[in-house]
Order: sequence, then C-alpha cells, then structure tokens
Amino acid sequence: MGCWQRLLIFGGVLLRGGGGASVPLAGSRVLVCRRQLSGADSETLKQRRAQIMSRGLPKQKPIEGVKQVIVVASGKGGVGKSTTAVNLALALAANDSSKAVGLLDVDVYGPSIPKMMNLKGNPELSQSNLMRPLLNYGIACMSMGFLVEETAPVVWRGLMVMSAIEKLLRQVDWGQLDYLVVDMPPGTGDVQISVSQHIPISGAVIVSTPQDIALMDARKGAEMFRKVHVPVLGLVQNMSVFQCPKCKHRTHIFGADGARRLARTLDLDVLGDIPLHLNIRETSDTGQPIVFSQPESDEQVKKPMRRSLLVLDAILKEMKKMLSEDKP
Repeated sequence: MGCWQRLLIFGGVLLRGGGGASVPLAGSRVLVCRRQLSGADSETLKQRRAQIMSRGLPKQKPIEGVKQVIVVASGKGGVGKSTTAVNLALALAANDSSKAVGLLDVDVYGPSIPKMMNLKGNPELSQSNLMRPLLNYGIACMSMGFLVEETAPVVWRGLMVMSAIEKLLRQVDWGQLDYLVVDMPPGTGDVQISVSQHIPISGAVIVSTPQDIALMDARKGAEMFRKVHVPVLGLVQNMSVFQCPKCKHRTHIFGADGARRLARTLDLDVLGDIPLHLNIRETSDTGQPIVFSQPESDEQVKKPMRRSLLVLDAILKEMKKMLSEDKP
C-alpha cells in the first residue's frame, strides 16, 4: 500500500490509502485539498483566523486614576526583577516630586514587595468597598502579600489566581497616579497575558542577568509582549559585574554583556547595567531600598543609585519617543 495522504476535513474524518477507497464518516462533509493554498487564499485564511481569535480577547480598560503603567518583567525568576521594580518606582518619585507613583505586585505565588517596601498589614476598605494601598517612602503599594500571612503558601489553581489578579487590577483605590509600576511574576503564563490584555500598558521593561540561561527566558518574555502588542522599552542587565570591595578586582560572575547581545538580536535598547552590589542586597532585605535609603552615601554606594537613575532616564526617553511616534 502506498503512502498515506493528508486530507483537510470539515465535519468528519477521511482516511485514504495510496490505492484504497476513501472512507468518510457518515454524515460528514469532506473537502480534499490536493494542492497548496495560493498566496491570496493563505492571506485570507490568516485574516479569518485573526478575526476568530480576536472575538475572545477582552477589551482593554484603563485602571481608574492611573495615567501610565510600566510593567517590569523577566522570563526567569531570581534575576532581580522585584528589586528593579521597587527602585524604579522610588527613582520615578525622586526624579520629580510632583509625580504620584504606585507599585503593584501581581506575583501571587511569591510576593516580594511587602518585605522590600517594609510594609505589613491588611489594606483598609474605602466607602466604595475598594482596597486602599499601603503607603511607604511616598509610594502607594498593593500586593497579594498584604492579603495572606507572610509564611502562608498560596496554593491556588488558575481560576483563583486570575480572580485575585482581577481584584488587584480593578478593586484598588489608587487615587490619582502619574505612574503605576507593576512587578510581574516570572514567566509568560496566564497572569502576564491577562494583565497585558486587560489594561493599556505604556511599556515593558525586561530584566535579566547576563547569563545565557536567564537570557533564553528573557527573550521569550520580550517576544510575548510583542505578541500582545505591548511596547518593550528595553532590557536592564542586572548583576552585570561584581567589584571586590577590598582589591577592586572586577568579576563578571554571570558572564559579560549577554543582555547587550540579546538587545541587538531583538533590536532593543539596553536601558542600563546594575552591578552585583552588597548594599543593594542588604537594603532590599531590610526593606530600605537603596534609591531611598542611601542617595548620598560614599562613592561606592552612590554608583548603584546613579545607575538606577540612568535606567530611569532611559525608560522615560523611550516612553516619550513611543508617545511621539503614536501622535499623527
């Protein structure tokens, strides 16, 4: 018997051998495609698929009172995404005291913002039954970590997680914010897609170490945002280099310039390099982020602060450029 041929079938299954008879299921309608689709037919099919897929997509609705949303994401966990998000929010506020800044932690399974921002307690409810963010260092913060015990694991399946995300997006009284920085969970799953499709996002910042393993997932994160039409502002190369505090020797523990190579591949900008520095780790663990707690320290400590502000400047420039391109 000859090779099996593939047939395009509507409403049933048809098997056909090289020399045998066709055997359709009873009552099925069968269309046999014996040639490749033409270019026009192929394009029509793509458009039809796009129409069908778009039917189920939710309509984006802005978060009430919030002007600009910046998401900080990474494909891999443990690359310093939350630390970057916290210091970015504080740098935004320090850069212009007239701007109101908020910080939203949508990492349901591993919220870090409460500890990094030195916040505890449950949010109060407003008269309209909305949760009021907790405030510290001039930043309004909301996190799943405020709603569960610090040591309690969140053992939830998808539907419960998505319900929690919906509450964090829609049932928080932010007041009036110029910027809302969103600390995303690692990966490219339901939470990332839901946030991207439900609210308009000004831009995404991808955080990665220079290590190849982290860069593989960082690339997936950037490509995901492009697929859901979220502008990628650029990459932050975190833990880029370690300088020994005694001998001043510089070591690239996670490799050198990996994020720069990835940025060239994706045609993105590197927004900045953040070193692997003891003070950044210590201030994060004690809930006193370095951008707030050590802005005027000695030269070695000021470097991470300055680098954070350089990253902020690069982000703001990218946002302004994208906004100008959108104008007719």
